[in-house]
Amino acid sequence: MNGMNRSWPELCLVNKYLLSVSAVVFACPALAQGADDIVIADQIRPDAITVIATGSETTLSRLGQPVTVITADEIKSIQGPDITRVLERVPGLTITRNGGPGSVTGVRLRGSDSEQVLVLVDGVRLEDVAAPSGGFDFGTLTPGGLERIDVLRGSNSVVWGSAAIGGIIAVQSRDLNGVEASAEYGANESYTADAAAGVSSNRAALTLNGGYTRTDGVSAAAVGTEADGFRQWRIGGRGRLNLTDELAIVATSRYANSRTDIDGFGVNGFGDTTDVQETRQASGRVGLRYVSSALTINTGFALADTRRDYFADDAAATPDYGYKARSERADLTGRLNLPADFTLDFGADSEWTRFSSTFDPEARANLTSGHALLGWSNGRANLAAGVRVDDHSRFGTAWTFGANGSFALTDDLRLRASYGEGFRAPTLFNLLSIYGNTALNPERSKSYDAGLEWGAAYSNLHAAVTVFRRDSRNLIAFVSCASLNRCADRPFGLYDNVGLARAQGIEAELGARPIDTLHLQAAYTYLETENRTAGNANFGKDLARRPSHALTLSSDWTTPLAGLILGADLRLVGDSFDNASNSTRLDGYALTTVRASFPVTDRVELYGRVENLCDQAYQTVATYGTWGRSATIGLRARY
Repeated sequence: MNGMNRSWPELCLVNKYLLSVSAVVFACPALAQGADDIVIADQIRPDAITVIATGSETTLSRLGQPVTVITADEIKSIQGPDITRVLERVPGLTITRNGGPGSVTGVRLRGSDSEQVLVLVDGVRLEDVAAPSGGFDFGTLTPGGLERIDVLRGSNSVVWGSAAIGGIIAVQSRDLNGVEASAEYGANESYTADAAAGVSSNRAALTLNGGYTRTDGVSAAAVGTEADGFRQWRIGGRGRLNLTDELAIVATSRYANSRTDIDGFGVNGFGDTTDVQETRQASGRVGLRYVSSALTINTGFALADTRRDYFADDAAATPDYGYKARSERADLTGRLNLPADFTLDFGADSEWTRFSSTFDPEARANLTSGHALLGWSNGRANLAAGVRVDDHSRFGTAWTFGANGSFALTDDLRLRASYGEGFRAPTLFNLLSIYGNTALNPERSKSYDAGLEWGAAYSNLHAAVTVFRRDSRNLIAFVSCASLNRCADRPFGLYDNVGLARAQGIEAELGARPIDTLHLQAAYTYLETENRTAGNANFGKDLARRPSHALTLSSDWTTPLAGLILGADLRLVGDSFDNASNSTRLDGYALTTVRASFPVTDRVELYGRVENLCDQAYQTVATYGTWGRSATIGLRARY
């Protein structure tokens, strides 16, 4: 059959995988750093430093836990306000979204629930303490002004406490010496503008950043015909003042105001509505940092405030429902260098949370914690083990343990393994709302993984493979009053500890640099999940929205044509089920993005991209719509 007589959609369908793989092999974004690389003043260091594993600065090569570091250059190369396109390069990470960009977006690690992933922005925990789940909505976070994203996969509540069951995602904003700005326009009347300005010296530094994003969007309901838009404006900053060579004052802040059109249930079922959600997020931290050859201490006070209102009519001035939540946290972490190659990482914190809603009076709780992690290293072998205790004013005390180690088998080959425990405290909504249950226990997990890693992530060849398993218990779910025989006092149902679950699988990573101007990457995850709640109707079935297969292929190619850079990603996601009973299937999908950037001058860059190149129809949540093919063009400048 003569392909030249086919329409573009037909050609794209026939050649979908060939086109996607070809684009990935021969084009890619600007620079893509991996787990062992960090860009400092445009120079690449061979071994990145992270605080996500121990709470203190540690090189990745000394960790037994799998950590991925995404740097500013990689974030910039991906382009656009959708941070999930960056995160999908991390093994074990999948996304669910209730509509287009800006809609409620959950991130899962190794088959966890999205609320079981702890999110830190500039060291501030961003759990939504008033929401039923407590999870962070990634639809409200854009990559503008970010320096790096660190992702730890596996339970690590020893260091970070509640919510670190699936893992931790730590986001850090940029220090800047100069001015940067960008603006882009694309499909669905979408535009984004970001700007940042900063000054930096050995004595002090100050950076301010801000941005605005708006789109007409697409219908949140897959059957809908009315586009559901999104808009957000944001501002943030970070500063440092060195009082002495060893002591500094540090501070960060962030504010985001988002408005999202949402769909819901009307007289004809789920479909178009005029409902609107407004979210206001404010967070910040101020503290002291002391660094010497023997001791490092980082202490401070952090605040996170979330206010969310729902309007049944986008023209209404008064919300039909709303809530507000606040978390205040005093924390201290440190590291003491001991004799004989030992180190002691330690920490203590106290958190005060409160929430209220249209239907619930103000409720309060506090959580006080302490931990210690003893480590040893001789240059070839690295071991660490620790313990944490958390005391919650509502459910009592929880103890958590963890250990990890790595061993260099050869100069290029490293063996690593870890055991971690996690817990997630019930939210105030779980405990004290009209559906609350004050007898709830925290969710608990035990996580195991082991892996082999060859080479550094930015070397000519880097490969890693990891096997993992996580068993979870005391999972919190909403149950009917009849199932607990409590309809007399709780006719609307309540939350209870009802679940056991297992997630296990394999993660594989590959990075290759056949020539200096070409970098190829691959990240693959095979995942098995199972509801292990005995006596439950869904016993033995897959957990909802956990695809068994997820693969991301990407590449970078700096062409010889005046600095032109071409880029592409291919994201392949396998089938999954949308519900616990496994009666609704979500089909797998393949998405291709191609992009390019061109330096107009030394300080000005023109860029553009096409997302969902083959215009594939797909869903990450049943009945919710997603974007089709879309093109965007933009401009960046720095001074």
